[in-house]
Amino acid sequence: MRRRSTLIAAMLVRMGAADAMLCGTVGQPLHHLRYIDEVIGHRPGSSVYGAMNILLLPRHTLFICDTHVNLDPSAEEIAEMTLLAAEEVRYFGIAPKVALLSHSNFGSHNDASARKMARARELLELQMPELEVEGEIHGDAALSETMRSGIFPAARLKGQANLLVMPNLDAANIAYNLLKMTAGDGITIGSILLGANKSAHILTSTATARRIVNMSALAVAGVKTRSE
Repeated sequence: MRRRSTLIAAMLVRMGAADAMLCGTVGQPLHHLRYIDEVIGHRPGSSVYGAMNILLLPRHTLFICDTHVNLDPSAEEIAEMTLLAAEEVRYFGIAPKVALLSHSNFGSHNDASARKMARARELLELQMPELEVEGEIHGDAALSETMRSGIFPAARLKGQANLLVMPNLDAANIAYNLLKMTAGDGITIGSILLGANKSAHILTSTATARRIVNMSALAVAGVKTRSE
């Protein structure tokens, strides 16, 4: 145990000797998640974990998930992760506007991936009717109300989506890293671990000092917000 810093950190958080933890700058993210799962576990009522990254773009802020955890989540898992992510977005004082992204646009395809995202939307509408969510939808239509209204005037999503939920890990991770380097000048926050019972977050080996500082502040703020 003495050589496993993530395990030590998780134990400190569980015992109340620490309020939050950051890990992941060395090693594989899922190895760190295993320790968090075994020691801290899921938050009450949650059965999945997810990872969300925040992109600070020149004109707006985007939240993207699941960037690191679930290889090919089911519709039920996507719906649950979306609710967790939307809650996190609200902690930033932002009203979540959710787009469930796909290669299919409002039923233009009928393959398994497209049906999965459409089913996730149906579940979300049942579980949280007040949530502003649309899908399955193309990325450009998610960000352009003009394009979206021309295709589907009855869309529930208004304005520009700020929470982009991808159909699988490949799509989320690739989109996040491309946007980070081409549009966001590498300025990001995350990844934020969704679904854990305590404030525990897993970074990556590419995390800069600035990102670690930002995540430290976010982890502490999360503890204070949830305790109020």
